[in-house]
Amino acid sequence: MKKIIVAAAMLIKDHKIFIAQRPAHKKPPLVWEFPGGKKEDGETLPQALRRELREELQIDTNIGDFICQVTHKYDFGEVEVNLYKATMTDSNAPIIDTEHNATAWVSPQDFDKYQFAAADTELLDEIKKLPI
Repeated sequence: MKKIIVAAAMLIKDHKIFIAQRPAHKKPPLVWEFPGGKKEDGETLPQALRRELREELQIDTNIGDFICQVTHKYDFGEVEVNLYKATMTDSNAPIIDTEHNATAWVSPQDFDKYQFAAADTELLDEIKKLPI
């Protein structure tokens, strides 16, 4: 089974966390996730995350502490998600999403209002333990 290594961001601003809804043509479709993407050869996970956030959201970020890692088996392959705290280098910069169906800034207590990707669902318990 193919293994995909992903770096994801717990992007925090004003005590809320940024989440994004996957487009219909991507697997898994139309579920919410923490932004980020696949690690490329020669990149560290923080480098991959910084690159992906710049490509998908048009923002520059400071990648902070590693939070946790989960691995989930989907029908298309195994996904390893590595979650990091992140902040925008300019907190007033606009987020210009080029990838997702929708985006939202959400308080952790409101996560249950969104259907997350299975791997991201496994991250929610860890996130709820953290001070935001």
